[in-house]
Amino acid sequence: MLINTFCHIPSIGVEKEIELWRQGIFTWADYRKHMPQSTCLDESEKHLAHKKATFFSKALDSSQHWRLIPEFRDTIAYIDIETTGLSKDDNEITTIALYNGKEVFTYVNGKNLKQFPIDIQQYKIIVTYNGKAFDVPFIEKYFGIHLKHTHLDLRYLLKDLNLTGGLKMIEYQLGIDRGDLRAVDGFFAVTLWREYHRNKNASALETLLAYNCTDVVNLEFLLLHVFNKNLEATPFSEQKLPPPTEGVKIPYQADKRLIDRLA
Repeated sequence: MLINTFCHIPSIGVEKEIELWRQGIFTWADYRKHMPQSTCLDESEKHLAHKKATFFSKALDSSQHWRLIPEFRDTIAYIDIETTGLSKDDNEITTIALYNGKEVFTYVNGKNLKQFPIDIQQYKIIVTYNGKAFDVPFIEKYFGIHLKHTHLDLRYLLKDLNLTGGLKMIEYQLGIDRGDLRAVDGFFAVTLWREYHRNKNASALETLLAYNCTDVVNLEFLLLHVFNKNLEATPFSEQKLPPPTEGVKIPYQADKRLIDRLA
């Protein structure tokens, strides 16, 4: 999709881009026939070849960041944190789940949580739901780091498609069923952590990690939904991406009896 994109070029907005498409100027190569000395296209080609996502995320309005998905899909980390509370100044991170489209990785306070700031550097784009307001500031404060990644926050990209009401509500609208984790939310995740931390209940930790991992795996489905729905408003609907491969292995199992007991 990026080679069909022109609205990152100074003086070209979305409306002018649509007009270029109407004129049959669909790719950067087409545009060069009219503007052979385009410095911006030179830069675009160079940064795309070197997989520099930040060049495009800075040049594009955040509402257009969905355009990066196909070219940078193999550099994406879907992340979600669980905490002891909402304040990044007074609470701790308990677990983090990271999904790269193939495997799920988890980080647990008191075990391997300090590995997360190292591992996240392997990726160029992070995808969250409400992460600009919560996950990323919390991570940066907790670890004393700055995440320089391009950040796609699905809360806002989905809102542009009139999908609101929170992550679980949006999943429900799109037909995603969490099964035994249906009743678990962020507040219940705090209860699970307390049960694990105070009573050394391994089943509580496993249920918490199952919930945390489900969040990040589902983010990929939502991201592809965003891409495909936005693509419908362009001449490039044939570029739609297939849904995620089913059967992503989440290495944790929720304990339904424990959930019912703690509810």
